Amino acid sequence: MKQKISMNDIAQDLNVSITTISFILNGKAKEMRISDKLTKKVLDYIEEKNYNPNALAQSLRTGKSKIIGLVVEDIADAFFASVARLIEERAYKKGYKIIYCSTEDNPKKTIELIRMFKSRSVDGYIITPPKGIESELKFMRNDSLPFVLFDRYFPDLDTDYVGIDNLEGSKMAIRHLVAQGFKNIAFVTLDSDQTQMQDRMNGYRLAIKEGGVKDYVLEIKFTSKPEKAVQLITNFLTKHKEIDSVLFATNYLALQGFAALNKLKLKIPEDIAVIGFDDHAFFEVFNPPITAVAQPMKNLSENLIDVLFTNMTNESSQATAATKIVLNPELIIRASSLKKM
Repeated sequence: MKQKISMNDIAQDLNVSITTISFILNGKAKEMRISDKLTKKVLDYIEEKNYNPNALAQSLRTGKSKIIGLVVEDIADAFFASVARLIEERAYKKGYKIIYCSTEDNPKKTIELIRMFKSRSVDGYIITPPKGIESELKFMRNDSLPFVLFDRYFPDLDTDYVGIDNLEGSKMAIRHLVAQGFKNIAFVTLDSDQTQMQDRMNGYRLAIKEGGVKDYVLEIKFTSKPEKAVQLITNFLTKHKEIDSVLFATNYLALQGFAALNKLKLKIPEDIAVIGFDDHAFFEVFNPPITAVAQPMKNLSENLIDVLFTNMTNESSQATAATKIVLNPELIIRASSLKKM
């Protein structure tokens, strides 16, 4: 077992002050006017002695940590977890590791996490941004820190973005229900002004108007506990007994909706048809299987990594136009949305 060496050991062996060692390890050698010769001497020693972490010396030499920070709303959510796994797989093939974290849609926590990643010199960031971090993203852009947004974006901020056509996704779902003959189609969504949720709402309203049927909307706060959401959905459906079908704006809202339907003893699709936005492994094995607006997960992850790596390898000092990729969702029709004749 190798004996660990400390910064003090390095300073004594090289006859260099601990302060100087610290500046070099933190990448501030040029800023503090430490000579290239001394910097190289310290880094050579660190690499030779395998100072922990050895990757630090290598990153100072190459300017690359080989780490990407993935900042998402909730890494435990099925959608984000699936994308994260695919991103990790693709990044690994390029020699990179991923560090994950969840923001809980909290702007203060998101900014703290981004700054934590900055202090660890990650090479790039993939972020699902909550409202309130626009200024932080502007600072990152001005500092030429590579990042790409996904799932949602800020219309007034010109940044790289990869996502899906959420408006079209909702329209496809509602058009399908209208074509099946449903007349009272509800939309259970989040009380949110994020772009992806607003687009899903707008798609619902456009298709409802196009189909000439009545709209029913329930908005639930993101911070509501699952049991609270179940009760709100139960109350909503009890108040509007005429509702014959429902589109849930996220897969976890759909899962909470199933609990509400169970409480009300409503059968799918005999009593009420159901579609979930964002497919879920559970949807395919549920009885009956659940129709879903599916995001192209593999395509999403590939584009996220490709856009980020293009950004990370762009050494031009000239600002380039932001890349915006909007992918098409797919409506996977299963038994839950088919009208019983």
